[in-house]
Parts: sequence; structure tokens; C-alpha cells
Amino acid sequence: MTLRALLRTTSTFPASACLGIGLLAFACAALSAGPSADGQPVTVVAQQESAPPSPAPDSPEPDSPEEKMNRRFPQKVRVGDLIGLPVLDDNDVTLGYIRQVVRSPEGKIKLIVSYSRWFGWWGRPVAVPIEVVAILARQIASLDMSPQEYADAPTWVGSNDQQIPDGDIIRIAITRR
Repeated sequence: MTLRALLRTTSTFPASACLGIGLLAFACAALSAGPSADGQPVTVVAQQESAPPSPAPDSPEPDSPEEKMNRRFPQKVRVGDLIGLPVLDDNDVTLGYIRQVVRSPEGKIKLIVSYSRWFGWWGRPVAVPIEVVAILARQIASLDMSPQEYADAPTWVGSNDQQIPDGDIIRIAITRR
């Protein structure tokens, strides 16, 4: 038999058989470990990892909006790409459209949304913290701000806020439904 014929026949050996032989060899080696250094038989003990204690149900959630946003895998986005996107609530009802993105004197980024109960048309400007929303394809999902909070929010005047240029890059959380 030639070397080429031998290689052809051995290369068709099933990969699952190789895996089985490897596992069998490992198990045999583990079982034949023998006694420990002091002559006593080796005993293997396994223990299930205990779950961390759950917080009391009546305690407030300790996470700040910034911590929640960081857990939502914030991604880079150009400010100009956010302008005009609809902001949706949990029921996919349009709350408004993003008109501009601003930075407060404290350094917090806010989305200025034209909020209206009529599908976001003819709305008044409302400042929405970027930590309470996430991008969902070509729309923005309002995750931690309810429609009632939009209605109760004051009309944004923006006397101290500075508009972020359309070419700047900011980070926004991502989500899916």
C-alpha cells in the first residue's frame, strides 16, 4: 500500500471517534491516579457554587442611570445620525423626535425630544438624559423614562446647555426587543 493510499484511509477516520478515544484516555488517567503523597487515597469532592443573596424586595434599586447605561453596552454614534430619529415607549408608540443633542454645564448629555401626545408632532422640547434611552435600529427606545414622565417634564429652554456638533461622536446604549 502506498503512503498516499494510507493517508486517504486514515483521514476518513471519524472525528467523533478521536474525541471518544481522547476522553477515554483522560478518564483512565484520572481513575488510575493512585494514592496521594502521604499514602492516603485521593478523594475528590465537588461543591455547587452558592447563589449570592438576593436584595430585599422593598429596598430601592442601587443602580444609578449611568451604571444601567454601562450594562447596556454603549456604542459610539455620530450625533448627526441621531437627529430626527423617533423616540418610542414600551408599546412602540412614538413619543417624539430627537431635535438636537446638548451637553449640560455638569457634562451630562441630553437628547432634546419634541414630545407630544399626538405621535410626536407639534411637540414641545423636553430634555431626556441619554442614560435612560437606548438605540434600537433606526429608532430610540425610552427604557427608564415613562410616557407620564415625558408629560410631566418641564419644557426645555436650554439657556446653559451647549449644543453638540453633528460630527461629534458620543456613546449611547443599545437594546433589542
